[in-house]
Amino acid sequence: MASHELRNASLEVLRGKRGGRLYRRAGYKRRYRASAPGEPPAVRSGTLRMSWRPLSIGDERQNPAIESGVSYADYMENGTPGGKIKPRPYEEKIKEKAMPKIREIYGEPFDLNL
Repeated sequence: MASHELRNASLEVLRGKRGGRLYRRAGYKRRYRASAPGEPPAVRSGTLRMSWRPLSIGDERQNPAIESGVSYADYMENGTPGGKIKPRPYEEKIKEKAMPKIREIYGEPFDLNL
């Protein structure tokens, strides 16, 4: 349940308008507004936003987490080594958004009688 809250928070954080540069995608007439450094990545194709999968990690798989299968997710979070792409941090914002609900989930009584 907590992993699903993280995924839901990722969908919220990775949507909306951004304040970066306006440009035209190759082969399209429509313009696209990128994210500015420091903002979460803008949605261009939706691949990053929809790639998050809930999982559990740790010895007893009790730690909620989400992961993205997109190869450039780390570049968006941290930027590229040469600095060509500036960081667009989003992981901390996802955690902040999900934490109140996750605390509620772990604060509820747990019943093993299924």
